[in-house]
Amino acid sequence: MSVFIAGAICAPVLWLVYSKLAAVYSSPLCLLPGPPSPSRLYGHVRQVCRAGSGPVTQQWLKEYGTTLFVRWLLMVPALWTADTRTINHILHSSKYGKPWESRISAARIVGDSIIVAEGNAHKKQRRILIRELSCIFLEKAAELRDVWAYQPAQQGDSQSVNVVDGLKKMTLDVIGLAGFDYQLNALNSAGDSNELNQAFSQIFSATPPVSIFRIIMDHLPSLDWFPDTRMKTVEQAHVVMRRIGTQLIEDKKRAILNDASDKSGGVEKRNVHGRDLLTLLIKANMATDIPPEQRLSDEEVFSQIPTFLVAGHETTSTATSWCLFALTQAPHVQRKLRDELLAVSTDIPTMDELAALPYLDLVVRETLRLYTPVTWTLRVAFEDDVLPVSKPFVDRLGRTQTELRIAKGDRVIIPIMAIHHSPEIWGDDAQAFKPERWEHPPEALADIPGVWSHMLAFSGGPRACIGYRFALIELKALVFTLVRAFEFELATAPTT
Repeated sequence: MSVFIAGAICAPVLWLVYSKLAAVYSSPLCLLPGPPSPSRLYGHVRQVCRAGSGPVTQQWLKEYGTTLFVRWLLMVPALWTADTRTINHILHSSKYGKPWESRISAARIVGDSIIVAEGNAHKKQRRILIRELSCIFLEKAAELRDVWAYQPAQQGDSQSVNVVDGLKKMTLDVIGLAGFDYQLNALNSAGDSNELNQAFSQIFSATPPVSIFRIIMDHLPSLDWFPDTRMKTVEQAHVVMRRIGTQLIEDKKRAILNDASDKSGGVEKRNVHGRDLLTLLIKANMATDIPPEQRLSDEEVFSQIPTFLVAGHETTSTATSWCLFALTQAPHVQRKLRDELLAVSTDIPTMDELAALPYLDLVVRETLRLYTPVTWTLRVAFEDDVLPVSKPFVDRLGRTQTELRIAKGDRVIIPIMAIHHSPEIWGDDAQAFKPERWEHPPEALADIPGVWSHMLAFSGGPRACIGYRFALIELKALVFTLVRAFEFELATAPTT
């Protein structure tokens, strides 16, 4: 009897192990050419994820072509593809989404939010659009300008400033105001701060290295009995965020109901107005003419606060930093841009006036091409699928193939930076910062399925970045204000 019971217990476990191992080595992707895996635990993850991975991926393109086979964590099969036709299929198909390792890790910080949600939940949240609050962007950009302008007055005509630090503080303040009408005071030159600002700063102070243990603990938090320092910090910050976030939601609900009662009517969708995203979310959620299945839970509403920080804080500050760096390396571009900006008669242009500056638009496009903040993105196949390719390729067995087969559970790595730097698309000067290239963009650009400017800086398809207009206006407002006021040059020589 005991032997029978042990067999009954072991059989499902052995079958599970066998099925997982079989999936690792029987995927149709294994027939694709590709580099050998450097690790049985991490596969090619560290090569893909680490900063400065550009040379490695460009070498892969040269050796193996635009579509190749690599290994993800624990040797899970993965498709690495820069084929724009294949990418277009993946980004627009409901058969692909974020894998659990991406969603679980993000959920530990942001909860059930726009970044994490899949399927109907994501569609429900995306219907509430982000308002373009150009006045807030310009006001905070001017505040940063004044902070920097005060420093040179102390020590002569020029002064070294920490551009990255200043931009991070400024974008944090912008998200606080535009996202949920809260003064974070990150840019306050007097050094004043508050506990919500400190909580956010602690969470995003450093990106942890890729770790199998950390991913498993994120997936099974009940087993995380000995959290590392970062996770302790995240949990402590979550307590602060939840307490203040809950209070913000309750205060705004009360104010909205009071306003509705003063007008002798209920809250309706057509009457939704507000200065910040959180107010819009709450008003839209409380509207009497919204079907129950389209309403957000308080948890979903709350999660949008840290979501805005994840999606916008690092992205915009990083893009602006690289833009200013590029201008230091191309003084003629900086001069031409400044001449255009100084021709504007006001320090606080409208959103339409910013959008009407042609050379500023070219500089922003070229920055997001050459220095895209998000260098790659990951998807998982929810079911077996057949993928189209732009041109035939030869597999490991020497056979010419005109389509790709992928198995359920296989990962897909979309190398955004490799596509943005591809000589086949952009020409031999693909690595050069040339805003003028956008006056006559290459014909191959039309094949890139991006949501903006035929680039993948904000991804594409149904899960494209919901806040890309928000980010573009903020980036333009920053460059407009700072380049009008200062001439930028590097304090030290750049390192390769």
